[in-house]
Amino acid sequence: MGDFLTTDFVSHLIIFLVNLMLAISVHEAAHAWTSLKWGDDTAYLLGRVTLNPVSHTDPIGTLLIPIAAFIFGALGGALGNIPLIGWGKPTPVNPKKWTDYKKGNFWVSIAGVLANLILVVIGIALTKILFLSGYTLRELADGANPLLIFVKGLMTLNLSLAVFNLLPIPPLDGGKILGNFVPDSVKPVLDMIEQFGFMLLLLFVYLGIFRMIISPFFMLLGKILQSI
Repeated sequence: MGDFLTTDFVSHLIIFLVNLMLAISVHEAAHAWTSLKWGDDTAYLLGRVTLNPVSHTDPIGTLLIPIAAFIFGALGGALGNIPLIGWGKPTPVNPKKWTDYKKGNFWVSIAGVLANLILVVIGIALTKILFLSGYTLRELADGANPLLIFVKGLMTLNLSLAVFNLLPIPPLDGGKILGNFVPDSVKPVLDMIEQFGFMLLLLFVYLGIFRMIISPFFMLLGKILQSI
């Protein structure tokens, strides 16, 4: 234990959790705010239209599992293969209150993804400022100090969450968006998939399928950072 519970490890873990809670809070608050704009005040009345991480943190999905996965990843071996995943408290919505169901479903579903992409853009802007201050892309990639680790994590974590949530698998946002464009006859199939969606997603991550999906997006991010 003492071999990896160093100051560097603890600081990396803290920065990871800060980025994770920020990403989840922005994602869920975006769902709540957009649902309110389409006429549903369910999440608003429950105090979910806020960036306060306390309102969106799930003790297991935001803290326990990510911390355990982070530690096991540091230990390596078989335990190091545990997916580094996390989630917040689902934002409650009442689709019956939306002024237009299809449009409301689309924009409420995609709002979280767009919010995470905004954080990616903010990360790119911060990277540009860091480059102007004398830091290099290599130092950013290596995480030369806590600030660089934070900015790098801000971009990579939010990009990962955005792409992950766009997968057309219920109960992810992408699955809900897909439900807008398929015939009613197909929707029972999506409902059936949703029952096993969580296990299917874990399998995607564990088998490296999601890594293959996200890799081109990371390459694109890298090219953008090289060009600024």
